[in-house]
Amino acid sequence: MRPFAYATPPDAREAVLAVAERPDASFLAGGTNIVDHLRLGVATPGLLVDVTALTSAEIEDLPDGGLRIGAAVRNSDLAADHRVRARYPVLAQALPSGASGQLRNMATTGGNPLQRTRCVYFQDVTTPCNKREPGSGCAAIGGATRNHAILGASEHCIATHPSDMAVALAALDAQVQVLGPDGDRTIPFTDLHTLPGSTPEHDTVLGHGDLITAIDVPALPLATRSRYRKVRDRASYAFALVSVAACLDVADGEVHDVRIALGGVAHKPWRAHRAEEALRGAPATDESYRAAAEAALTDALPQEGFDGGNAFKIPLLTGTLVSTLRELAGEETRT
Repeated sequence: MRPFAYATPPDAREAVLAVAERPDASFLAGGTNIVDHLRLGVATPGLLVDVTALTSAEIEDLPDGGLRIGAAVRNSDLAADHRVRARYPVLAQALPSGASGQLRNMATTGGNPLQRTRCVYFQDVTTPCNKREPGSGCAAIGGATRNHAILGASEHCIATHPSDMAVALAALDAQVQVLGPDGDRTIPFTDLHTLPGSTPEHDTVLGHGDLITAIDVPALPLATRSRYRKVRDRASYAFALVSVAACLDVADGEVHDVRIALGGVAHKPWRAHRAEEALRGAPATDESYRAAAEAALTDALPQEGFDGGNAFKIPLLTGTLVSTLRELAGEETRT
């Protein structure tokens, strides 16, 4: 591990300025991602600015019935909160599926959505990676692509975003509160992450020195019937091959409203707007759910690779979405 400086500013504003003033500075909170990258040589900051105690660790009720989740709230505490479990079960289910108990006790609300890809080539500093070293190439293309993107990829990067929590937040219309060198601003969660394009080194729209201070989840009545389903290679802690976060409102056998986000398929949590549009007003049937999956995957481009590629993700995601919506519709029927 390379040596680096360590700072503990007195407040969030000072922390933001400390990072903004140094191009080689990074924030440190739970450390569950950046510490791994320090060990691997993927991240080489000259300064780590500890913000662990500088943002709120509380979950507050908002006037509209939503919740404000402080950036320092631990994943384990968020998943256990009775308001989250009652109002947003999709979020309460996504969090335990995303990491081991030890990691959830350290990982924070502000840090979890900012974790970088778990692409094996990104984490191996001996291989070319445009995300790690812009312009060096993408070793994943034509390589081991089983875990890579089928939506929104580019010739420069086919990596996927690893966060389960982020997929749920994308489905819930969450809002990200950010403190930057120029002050406070709010970013819709679905606009936080970027597609790779020609600049895969940028994971989000955040500028250098921007600090997430909280995430707001608005009141969303249909979210009380929601679910997160993750398909992975093993039942224990593993990253998603595909995942679905869905909220569904069915009345008289017809889909009244729906929210869907997909994981394991793109460089960012993928809000499936086309699937939602296909479902609103449609019969609550497997045929409608399959049509919605087809709409969501219209632009899917599976990757070839020496490991067989990832075309299997298309039928796998279709089946996962259909079964998730079917179960949610069944819950509506029984109540």
